Amino acid sequence: MSRIVIVSNRTPGKGPAAGGLAVALRKVLSERDGFWFGWSGKLVDQPGNEARMEDIDGLQVAQLDLAREDHHAYYAGFSNSILWPSFHLRLDLATIESHWYEGYRRVNQQFARALMPLLKPDDIVWVHDYHLIPLASELRQLGARNRIGFYLHIPFPTADALYAIPHHEELMRDLARYDLVGMQAKRDVAAFTEFAEHQAPSTFGGHQAQPIDFSRTEIDAFPIGSDPAAFARLAASPAATKMVHRMKRALGDQCLILGVDRLDYSKGLPQRVEAYEKLLANNARLRRNVHLLQVAPPSRDTIKEYQETSDTLDAMCGHVMGRFAEPDWQPLTYVKRAYGQPSLAGLYRLARVALVTPLRDGMNLVAHEFIGAQDPANPGVLVLSRFAGAAEIFHDALLVNPFDTDETAEALRIALDMPLEERKQRWRSLMDAAEEHNVDDWAINFIERLAPGTARKAGSTRDILYLASVA
Repeated sequence: MSRIVIVSNRTPGKGPAAGGLAVALRKVLSERDGFWFGWSGKLVDQPGNEARMEDIDGLQVAQLDLAREDHHAYYAGFSNSILWPSFHLRLDLATIESHWYEGYRRVNQQFARALMPLLKPDDIVWVHDYHLIPLASELRQLGARNRIGFYLHIPFPTADALYAIPHHEELMRDLARYDLVGMQAKRDVAAFTEFAEHQAPSTFGGHQAQPIDFSRTEIDAFPIGSDPAAFARLAASPAATKMVHRMKRALGDQCLILGVDRLDYSKGLPQRVEAYEKLLANNARLRRNVHLLQVAPPSRDTIKEYQETSDTLDAMCGHVMGRFAEPDWQPLTYVKRAYGQPSLAGLYRLARVALVTPLRDGMNLVAHEFIGAQDPANPGVLVLSRFAGAAEIFHDALLVNPFDTDETAEALRIALDMPLEERKQRWRSLMDAAEEHNVDDWAINFIERLAPGTARKAGSTRDILYLASVA
């Protein structure tokens, strides 16, 4: 059986895996020979050309160090100040520095040079996320003939947003060097299709580039999931039960509205707080009877746009507190730190409403985790952004436009007033979808499509794209 080589920006560390994806990929490597390759997390003045192979909790991990300047250009620069905002359709927040692309390319070249000596001819290589789009091209230039797959965990941009990204043609040519490209949602496949079928090559400098040939690359949606059974068990664990008891003492009879997100401008947190403010303003009967808990640990807080999001959210939460708080009641709690999965499972189980309203998201696993953690006899309600990939599979959530805070406020009211039988009916449908799209099957389906002998025969990519987008 061929080895599986997983490549990501960071390699896993010691101790329990932090999320469902890491757990699933560890499981893949435990069932098939292979290793995990990526950045060690160390920045050095003179990085070496060879990766260090280590055994980390029984997992074979190959790691390499990066130069500080290259890492800044590759990670904070091109990846997270250009690709991340552009892929999330926030071109207004993109900061473009031409030298960042050079660093982004250098790091991908360094990855390829360190990985290539470790590969066997029949290894299957699975590359993860936007940091490493050029990796297949760099490996091919070094002579790799392996099956190489790529999975994009964030949304794929619309054609107009794609054209705004510096070197977008080179990036798309890079994607054409993969055998299989997986995306979170059908809308992402459709956006890729639009570019593939209506390419408008740049004529900058009088040179017209040749159209990109995607005929050897298969594109399809592989919606990622969680492990709903595991979250159901976590929700009944001692740590989760302890969290439930603590929160019940604090809340009394109040209904809990819960948000759990990284502190990121794509998550729509200011709009969420505004919707909650409108809920309280329009429904005086709910004051003292509801409480919003927003968990939002900081991320990438060295990037200016993230600092501004944090400042905005601080101000908005303070405004709501000042408007509605009373000496013996506060309308919300805003926590800027992360919690372990058992504690989160307890919060999910207690919540009457989960407010999952990103402005744009690849999938959003909080929605999956909330569903898995519910009490079947008294489940909560999922209020979900229609711009999250999860909206394509969770049809019985209350789907909202997060930019329309009046609509979100009304969805909150409906969720809070929803009869028990309707909550049960909706949850059962959501749980069925979560079980169908679980993270283990996601990994298996992608690898079976990519692996020799099980991959579908690649015909016209346009035909593949069309079939995937209308399936």
